[in-house]
Amino acid sequence: MKSRPTNILPAVPFLLLLFLSPPSPATGAAADASVYQSFLRCLETNTAPEDKISDLVYSPTNRTFNSVLQAYIRNSRLNTSSTPKPSIIITPTKIPHIQAAVLCTKAAGYQLKTRSGGHDYEGLSYVSDSPFFILDMFNFRSIEIDAAAKSGWVQAGATLGELYYRIWQKSNVLGFPAGICPTVGVGGHLSGAGYGNLLRKYGLSTDNVVDAQIVDVNGKLLDRASMGEDLFWAIRGGGGASFGVIIAYKIVLVPVPETVTVFRVEKYLEQNATDMAYQWQLVAPKTTKDLFMRMLLQPVSSKTKKGETTVRASVLAEYLGNADSLVALLGKEFPELGLKKEDCLEMSWIQSVLWWGLDNETNPAVLLSRQPESVNFGKRKSDYVQNPIPKASLEWIWKKMIESGKTGFVFNPYGGAMDEVPATETPFPHRAGNLYKIQYSISWKEAGVEAEKKYLGQIRRIYSYMTPFVSKNPRSAYLNYRDLDIGIVQPASKNSFDEGKVYGGKYFNGNFERLVKVKTAVDPHNFFWNEQSIPVLPSKA
Repeated sequence: MKSRPTNILPAVPFLLLLFLSPPSPATGAAADASVYQSFLRCLETNTAPEDKISDLVYSPTNRTFNSVLQAYIRNSRLNTSSTPKPSIIITPTKIPHIQAAVLCTKAAGYQLKTRSGGHDYEGLSYVSDSPFFILDMFNFRSIEIDAAAKSGWVQAGATLGELYYRIWQKSNVLGFPAGICPTVGVGGHLSGAGYGNLLRKYGLSTDNVVDAQIVDVNGKLLDRASMGEDLFWAIRGGGGASFGVIIAYKIVLVPVPETVTVFRVEKYLEQNATDMAYQWQLVAPKTTKDLFMRMLLQPVSSKTKKGETTVRASVLAEYLGNADSLVALLGKEFPELGLKKEDCLEMSWIQSVLWWGLDNETNPAVLLSRQPESVNFGKRKSDYVQNPIPKASLEWIWKKMIESGKTGFVFNPYGGAMDEVPATETPFPHRAGNLYKIQYSISWKEAGVEAEKKYLGQIRRIYSYMTPFVSKNPRSAYLNYRDLDIGIVQPASKNSFDEGKVYGGKYFNGNFERLVKVKTAVDPHNFFWNEQSIPVLPSKA
């Protein structure tokens, strides 16, 4: 990957384009077999014979189809017998396979879903109501770290855990600002503006990307120089799947001290959790950039009143420094937390990665596992808070949380580096002026339509209750916390700018129109479409 390939796949032969036809109303095994055979012939025509491309393409009749499909599904809500399934899964091992897959899927008239890790909360990389193929990038997981240059190339199908491990192998004083879950795929995380515990010091993951490789709608392999600055801007926070197939990103590694400090402090309502939660809003976004304090709010069983439900507030933090200086700092700024030296753990940065993402694991090699310990049913939503929520309102929110069921909140503080980057620097606009982001989270283990209806109803009610306290005009949202409740483009109207503007304005605020212009320029016929993709400009005809 140090010498990035620039080969361009030739156009699909004209006769082949005639042979392949868009999906017809005909269904059944015979129709599926016909699509598979014609698609495979197209791939074989446009790849090297020695690649044995047929070994990398799966149809529903293949005995391993279901295991390949389910291997990277991270939400059981999107893994039921009634969930729409792809007609074909392609698992490329070389860039020409991806180039051929794009052109042959276009010729077949199908939708192409690109999956890098499968953590997208609404399954947009592997579910659709339109006939679709999946391009699964799990074989694209090369990581090259240059510690001397403080940079690296990482392919889209690598996981964050694999990336962290490879950095640690080369240096114990370099890190990368990305998420805490080690099984998240790099491609989706970085293209959607990923973030983690280094957010306030070094910004978003995408703020630390300096080059990229992408296969565009014409099957061309592009890097930053050849794609141009507009497209490079778009795929650093606008969602790569709207513009092409992300192959890899070049990242900048950031310095981390040999010793970092973490802690977790919990308080319940009966222990003045409301005072702590209120003060957190004033301190967490304003304190030193070296400190990231996340707050979790969850309805739980009371420890003091049997049979009653209360709310637990947990502050989890990472500090780029030692415990003594952290305790002294928060003793002045945040006495309501009551932090003591014994609450703190000093460790290396890589150990902090394990502490956050893999409770109590100590061997960094566990980061190489690509499978999470468990996969539940779930739903996530998001909001941005620009003014502190008053104590009386927090107390009202606690009551609604307890009444509504099991929805929890994750408050992620901004400030620091997030105040210093202009809102237009990347497609991600939620910078200065936002105190923190809320993730609404609900997970459950019971299968079935009734359970899903119950729990989705709970999280949607809580989201509605929060309306007075969050951003307005638009009520903004975070792209990587995909939420189809805030709007979709209907399959029958793939070019609907008006539909796309509904969710696009919430994810991207004032950057939406620039994204639409880039999309229209690089993919004018909207091949790289999904239910929440960037739309093209409306036709003037």
